[in-house]
Amino acid sequence: MVRGIERCKIFRNDKDRDNFLERFAVIVSETKTSCYAWALMPNHFHLLLRTGPIPISTVMRRLLTGYAIWFNRRNRRYGHLFQNRFKSILCQEDSYLLELVRYIHLNPIRAGLVKDIDELARYKYSGHSVLIGKMKKEWQDTESVLKMFGEQSGSARRAYRTYVEKGIEEGKRYDLTGGGLLRSAGGWEGVKALRENKVYQRNDERILGNGDFVGRVLASAEEQMERRYALKARGMDLDKIADRISKELNIKKEDIYAKGRYRRIVEARSLLCYWAVRELGISMSALARKLGISVTSVSVSVSRGCMIAKEKRLDLIE
Repeated sequence: MVRGIERCKIFRNDKDRDNFLERFAVIVSETKTSCYAWALMPNHFHLLLRTGPIPISTVMRRLLTGYAIWFNRRNRRYGHLFQNRFKSILCQEDSYLLELVRYIHLNPIRAGLVKDIDELARYKYSGHSVLIGKMKKEWQDTESVLKMFGEQSGSARRAYRTYVEKGIEEGKRYDLTGGGLLRSAGGWEGVKALRENKVYQRNDERILGNGDFVGRVLASAEEQMERRYALKARGMDLDKIADRISKELNIKKEDIYAKGRYRRIVEARSLLCYWAVRELGISMSALARKLGISVTSVSVSVSRGCMIAKEKRLDLIE
């Protein structure tokens, strides 16, 4: 979720909203990020995403920076547009996916932008209209959501609509607006029930899920950080990554940095970007400056490099 600074409007009219969605469509396609739900409100927006090979921080940085520059120029405005960093909560898919899809798509009704479920189906700045079939957005992953309601698209859409309509009477769901034990357990009643049964779950404010899920996420993050520190302790840097690629792909080291669209050069540069960003944590902007290409090109290369590494079964450490 992202809010305007001091709750100012970040979308003043449909032209603003359309520009934002056009940018978002390009970015999620290039980064292979799946979008399950979204809603644009006057002073904030919600997105429910499954990240691909590109970190969510990179996806959001590209989206927010590009839109803020465009918005400020168009409105002859200066300064920050968004309030601090975006708020990101990692959620446990099987337990919370549909709840969050419904919660996000009901935002326009709760805010009074539309009056009822029928008008929501025609509201073009929420993913609900796409899931219902009234609007088309090629970048929105409707299949993953609808298949949870049935195999046939028609009956699945009807079941989804019924599910969303039932959520209207629930009002604002504070248990779905963040992580932590209180929210993951479904509110104070859920926490009380856990304690009465002497069930103690690990929790984290950044994660929406049960104790086992939280534990797995934190363990995975710790493992990734340990690997990154280990690589740096061994002296691994961009130059040594290039050495490794040169040896593995039988290509001259200087050719990896050369400009051009030759297949072998593109393949080598993609591996370089993937390992530099994902293994060493080098920022895409720093890598873009080093290679003399755009951040977008680095982002695409990271995605491509991920696939190449998997196909060729390559690891940075031999």
